[in-house]
Amino acid sequence: MRLLSLLTWWHGETIGTWLFTRRKGVKVGEDEQGNVFYRNADDSRRWVIYNGEPEASRVSPAWHGWLHFTFSDNPAEQPLTHKAWEAPHQDNLTGTALAYAPAGSLRQAQPADRRDYEAWQPE
Repeated sequence: MRLLSLLTWWHGETIGTWLFTRRKGVKVGEDEQGNVFYRNADDSRRWVIYNGEPEASRVSPAWHGWLHFTFSDNPAEQPLTHKAWEAPHQDNLTGTALAYAPAGSLRQAQPADRRDYEAWQPE
């Protein structure tokens, strides 16, 4: 356990979560990103300990469904079947350097050519 977790909650699990997990948590599985999922003995509470930054979009749809009691079987024991057209899970990149920036965006390295644009002038 890191010293930062004693003082801050935004760097991962807090001391309270760490203690609760050690005392009452039953490890259920891990996802491909290294996030670890737990439940208590009577399966009335479910939670995740993130591997790295605690960002909810890093949890795949299968584990999200299990965390919110949509699925009773966890994805480690009963993986969801995926359709051929489904794209793989991707983190939410909003607010990062990898976020989508359409053509003409000021975030683009090379702004789009705007010869087709004519500014409005009042008459």
